[in-house]
Amino acid sequence: MSEQTAEEYEPPRGGVVVVYLGPVAPHWEVRGEFGEERVINDFRTRVMARLLLLPPHDPQFRRNRERVARDAERENLTLRWDLGLPEED
Repeated sequence: MSEQTAEEYEPPRGGVVVVYLGPVAPHWEVRGEFGEERVINDFRTRVMARLLLLPPHDPQFRRNRERVARDAERENLTLRWDLGLPEED
């Protein structure tokens, strides 16, 4: 992340939580916490396209999780994951 001065700082446009629902598809839900509904819905559509049929233990999940994180960063959205498991480092 690049360093920004106070004048360059832009607050997040919204916040989302990606929640793992369990082993039966659909596996994921994207919940908007705050922000413009259109921005959240557009982001949700892209996330679901990447994750819809992938459980967290699938090898493709890690790559797609990174893509979702980059997408959130580009859109200036805060992103949290609720996998129902302890976080891995």
